[in-house]
Amino acid sequence: MTNPPTPARLVVLISGAGSTMSAVLDAQQDASYGARVVAVISDRADAAGLVAAAEWGVPTSVVALADFPDREAWDRALADEVARHEPDLVLLAGFMRLIGAPSLARFGGRIVNTHPALLPSYPGAHGVRDALVGGAKVTGCTVMLVDEGVDTGPIIAQAAVEVWDDDTESTLHERIKNVERGLVTVTVGRMAREGWTVEGRRVTVGTATLKDTKGDA
Repeated sequence: MTNPPTPARLVVLISGAGSTMSAVLDAQQDASYGARVVAVISDRADAAGLVAAAEWGVPTSVVALADFPDREAWDRALADEVARHEPDLVLLAGFMRLIGAPSLARFGGRIVNTHPALLPSYPGAHGVRDALVGGAKVTGCTVMLVDEGVDTGPIIAQAAVEVWDDDTESTLHERIKNVERGLVTVTVGRMAREGWTVEGRRVTVGTATLKDTKGDA
């Protein structure tokens, strides 16, 4: 079982506004939350979340792909920058690039990501659109550990969101994101406080498998 110290050191990777990051930063104001964001790293210098993180007093940095000769060099640089902050957990909060082998080798089993669908259904970049096209009546969001694949890692937690008849991709995605922020925040906090075990495809947090967490639908 992985049992991080309390508070667990959390590094957050973002590419955009950082709304999930902000939710975690807000939650950590409660000393009992169990995790503390020690750094926010973006692959984009113009990510609005960097400004938000700085306003919270969190150190930020940018590791942009364009600044490196190739993807392999960027992968190594990203892993080095994450490692510099000695994380117990790494959270991908709207980070729009795949995590490469260097980061997986150093932090495997400790990298948490989210997806706007109930995996293993509708993986990939268009999970919300694919659920609508597929005629799903219920979709949702998934929190998982990152592995070498795309949205294929062991599932930690899920929450369901009903698909309404008049939903568009935008309206459905917005409701999923509202639920997702709460699910991620609760999940990361529990992992930090209670530890977790991975056995094959099954992730257990503390002494019981993490139950679904409902957010605002």
